[in-house]
Amino acid sequence: MAPSFDHLRDADVDEDDYDEDEIDISDLREKYEVQLEQGYDTFVVIDGLPEVNEEQKPKLVKFLLKKLNQVGKAREDQVYMPMENGKSLRFAFVEYSSAAEAAAAVRQLDMVPLDKRHTLRVNKMTDVDRYGREGRVDENYVPPKIEEFAEKEHLRSFLADPSGRGRDQFAMYRGDIVGVFWNNERDAPENIVDRQHWTESFIAWSPLGTYLVSVHQQGVQLWGGASWSRQRRLAHPFVNMLEFSPNEKYVVTWSNRPISIPDEGHPQLSLDEDGKNYVIWEVETAKPLRSFANLDIPATNDSHAASAKQQPKLLWPAFKWSSDDKYVARMTQGSSISVYELPRMGLLDKTTIKIEGVMDFEWAPSTPQREGVKQYEQLFCFWTPEIGSNPAKVGLMSIPSKQIVRSLNLFSVTDAKLHWQSDATYLSVKVDRHSKSKKSQATTLEIFRIKEKGVPVEVVDTIKDTVINFAWEPKGDRFVIITTTEPTGPTAVAPKTSVSFFCPEKAKGMAVGNFKHLRTLDKKNSNAIYWSPRGRFVVIGTVANQQSSDIDFFDLDFEGEKPESDKDLTANLQLMNTADHYGVTDIAWDPSGRFVASWASVWKHTMENGYHVYDFKGELLREEPVDKFRQWLWRPRPPTLLTKDEQKQIRKNLREYSKTFEQEDAERGASADLAVVEARRRLLGEWMAWRESVEAELEDERLARGLPKHPVEGDTKSPESGEEQVIEEIVEEVLEEGEEIVP
Repeated sequence: MAPSFDHLRDADVDEDDYDEDEIDISDLREKYEVQLEQGYDTFVVIDGLPEVNEEQKPKLVKFLLKKLNQVGKAREDQVYMPMENGKSLRFAFVEYSSAAEAAAAVRQLDMVPLDKRHTLRVNKMTDVDRYGREGRVDENYVPPKIEEFAEKEHLRSFLADPSGRGRDQFAMYRGDIVGVFWNNERDAPENIVDRQHWTESFIAWSPLGTYLVSVHQQGVQLWGGASWSRQRRLAHPFVNMLEFSPNEKYVVTWSNRPISIPDEGHPQLSLDEDGKNYVIWEVETAKPLRSFANLDIPATNDSHAASAKQQPKLLWPAFKWSSDDKYVARMTQGSSISVYELPRMGLLDKTTIKIEGVMDFEWAPSTPQREGVKQYEQLFCFWTPEIGSNPAKVGLMSIPSKQIVRSLNLFSVTDAKLHWQSDATYLSVKVDRHSKSKKSQATTLEIFRIKEKGVPVEVVDTIKDTVINFAWEPKGDRFVIITTTEPTGPTAVAPKTSVSFFCPEKAKGMAVGNFKHLRTLDKKNSNAIYWSPRGRFVVIGTVANQQSSDIDFFDLDFEGEKPESDKDLTANLQLMNTADHYGVTDIAWDPSGRFVASWASVWKHTMENGYHVYDFKGELLREEPVDKFRQWLWRPRPPTLLTKDEQKQIRKNLREYSKTFEQEDAERGASADLAVVEARRRLLGEWMAWRESVEAELEDERLARGLPKHPVEGDTKSPESGEEQVIEEIVEEVLEEGEEIVP
């Protein structure tokens, strides 16, 4: 039994018997020591409050709590409002239940109006201590220095082609050089800017062509203007991928390396971003709005994939944008979809959307206009697989109401892919179905007519093979599919494929008829579909294939005679040309729909790298092999500012415009020919002048040596007039030749 305090001996408390430094109390210190910095993470400082007295203070606290509890949980006793001489100091300290809630308050409540005359400013307690501690803030007020106004470059100056020909720009990344060029059709492209080591990874254009993006270890940089100066810097280290919102207001960056914030801080990121992989930025201010960590990717249930020990693929893009940049959503595969409101980055209605088994979702690429719906909405579609006895399902949800406006049950589903038409007029769900024995597979297309009342669904079930590619006509109602009878997946030899074209039947008035099969081309190796951004023309290519490299150019509104079998259909298909580009890895249309570029990238193979440029008919305009060729990117254009009536008027008078353009082309060609003739004349004149100068030097030299002026002068005398001159010529003629061998 341990002795009591009254019975303790001196020996029991003798300090010489032990050494405090030898006692290990690290476990107790770790358990009970107060971590001040961690404790402060739950506190925020609220500035911008009105000045109140002691009687008004409780009323203000209750009013303030209505705002504070929108992002977390706080009570009246957790709000401390300092008073002096009976008056508040117009700020308060608030403690939340967690550091995450405090961080959410800073993001979502800062700059939020409290009333008509007061705006809240919310900061973390730790930030106030970090940036406002003694010695870091000058006690004497120093007025800010106002910089002189400097006119900025127009970031869309590229729309004004100095030649007046409406040319498009493109960027090329070859070797370690990135260049931007004007497309000159058959002639060599006109270089605008060339910079070495402009990027360390890859390049990209923003969706409207305003910025050229370069990627570096330190972060991402956005370039633009006539001088190609740096416009923005996003300091997210080691970025692997990025994705802009459709209107360029926001961009998400992702790195497979979690962010690590050093002790001395970071110029753009805060401790909230430490350990995160995704950062969502506001482009205009280059400020991070919110960061996220990677989600655990669910393992596949496919036994074959499991046996092959394949790693689950990263879902990209992980964040998907609504067409108007008002929402961004992220899916947790198998359980939910989280929709965030921009720019506050707060969850819509503060809750995620629970969807059991959800596998994929896609926003409508344009603001939908459903019949009978007048209020604002954005739509996204999603699909879930069969779970137990429940069938697979495709759903169409309206945001912000979160109302499911249409759903469709599906059976015997192996996989599904969601394909929106560019105007959000149609949604095609490509459904791969298996037979009862699961030994064979076929595809059906479930086409939702979004703008029609009740969103009817049309089924295209005439496809007997597996669809490996699908593409809608932009701003149109026709589509192309590529099918194969062979198993899909990586194979040593590319499978034989068929290319099928579909279009609606003719219908009365503005109605669109049912979708019908137009034509199928068999025994192909094609695997890629590229529609012109203007519609009508489509390129069917065979890319990344060692056995074939065909590029077929089709016109779906051919003006020639229409086959009798297609009289009731809204298309007239014609193959215009077939090109061959050995080793082609990528194909892209320019924004105008006039030119097509194909290239072979060194990122995929090292054989015959370079690019080809074709016109829309498939005629080869230019071919150039380029060593270590990496990327070709056409510069996008923003939507036209012309109204529909103005565009209609231009189409109506297109023949008149065409005459002007043809005349300009002819004059440009004639001026080019004239320039060649003038150059040749100049070279000939230089040659004749040089020859005359050499002859004059020779004459002077002969005279100095006493020789005749001309080498033949004096050797022949011209006969006197009236005298005859006899010239004798001796001609030898060989009659016979013989050869005799003497032993």
